[in-house]
Amino acid sequence: MSLTHIDKKGNVNMVDVGDKEISERVAIAYGRIKLSEKVISLIKEDGLKKGNVLEIAKVGGIFGAKNTSNIIPLTHPIPIEKIAIEFFVEENLIHCFSFAKTHYKTGIEMEAIFSVLSALSTVYDMVKAEERGAIIESVTLLYKSGGKSGTFLNNSNLDFEIKKGENNSFIFKGKTIFIF
Repeated sequence: MSLTHIDKKGNVNMVDVGDKEISERVAIAYGRIKLSEKVISLIKEDGLKKGNVLEIAKVGGIFGAKNTSNIIPLTHPIPIEKIAIEFFVEENLIHCFSFAKTHYKTGIEMEAIFSVLSALSTVYDMVKAEERGAIIESVTLLYKSGGKSGTFLNNSNLDFEIKKGENNSFIFKGKTIFIF
């Protein structure tokens, strides 16, 4: 197996995507943050001084996706057509999903993953005055489609199952998270 970001001389380089075909690329990433029930209650009640935590975190996630190539070395700046962030709140967890879509020559997985990290980091920033011990965990790619490697659905090493439903929907714990 050859490394795609290392040339024949061992130098790091960005992969040349110039000859690749443009195709629809979709990615869904996931992560979560563990919080106390007290902080979850404050979030639900919009009771934190900094404002609506989840709405501001969505903006943080979108901003992260748009800036992925400025942060992650060797990623290509790509035209992002859609980023959507969804949160599901449980008694001591906030689950975060990011949906990303483009028509381009390279994938959008890193934008989806980085948007989850940015959204959850924003949640942490918003709640740190109440809870510094929050834990961001389980950030992973759940789904990708398009490109040479085709479709990937990740249900390994998760404590839940994501299902692809009808009409390009995805189901998490009985709830539809994205339709594209």
